[in-house]
Amino acid sequence: MSSTEGSSRAADKSPRQQVDRLLVGLRWRRLEEPLGFIKVLQWLFAIFAFGSCGSYSGETGATVRCNNEAKDVSSIIVLFGYPFRLNRVQYEMPLCDDDSTSKTMHLMGDFSAPAEFFVTLGIFSFFYTMAALVVYLRFHNLYTENKRFPLVDFCVTVSFTFFWLVAAAAWGKGLTDIKGATRPSSLTAAMSVCHGEEAVCSAGATPSMGLANISVLFGFINFFLWAGNCWFVFKETPWHGQGQEQDQGQGPSQESAAEQGAVEKQ
Repeated sequence: MSSTEGSSRAADKSPRQQVDRLLVGLRWRRLEEPLGFIKVLQWLFAIFAFGSCGSYSGETGATVRCNNEAKDVSSIIVLFGYPFRLNRVQYEMPLCDDDSTSKTMHLMGDFSAPAEFFVTLGIFSFFYTMAALVVYLRFHNLYTENKRFPLVDFCVTVSFTFFWLVAAAAWGKGLTDIKGATRPSSLTAAMSVCHGEEAVCSAGATPSMGLANISVLFGFINFFLWAGNCWFVFKETPWHGQGQEQDQGQGPSQESAAEQGAVEKQ
């Protein structure tokens, strides 16, 4: 019994010891440095960006009142959301006649490309910054001794900066088009029953786009974070050290040349 209890206790302690060693090996003070602190901000705002865009849902609608004997009133409510393939969103349009009661209609436009690109970039940014933080906090010796890690980090940071600028601008333009396509007046303009005398159409409430607008703001914040981090990552690369060495090497040579010129004049 004692041997089995001892083995079970050892098995319980081994995972705990591994976790403790991992936590002890983390150098949390590096989060106070610009390189670590900005990576934490990149990680957080990546979550805010793809979370606010990917979780958005809204509704638009209109009211159709037929001028027939029954004076039928139909309320149309259309739900839409990410990934904003509006041409697949259906709603029923009343026909205000005796032959058929309604007709299936669709919203206009497909804006899934900028929305999905925006969300995908946010997810990739989330995973990359999390991996970079692990390397920076736990394996910082590899980051400083192996010159390939700073170079790869710098190239990836520049790439994410460019992609965030493109994604935020494209998603902002796509959101503007989504607002136009889901406006209640656009809904009534697309229904043929609203253009005749057989019905009177009234536009519903305008969809609330607050969460989607915030996602565009988060996209541009991510761009500025990644752009600002380029300088701090560049300082870790050998390119920055070579530039300083060249400046230091040119300084004494210029001074010696000036001294020689002064001696020759004398």
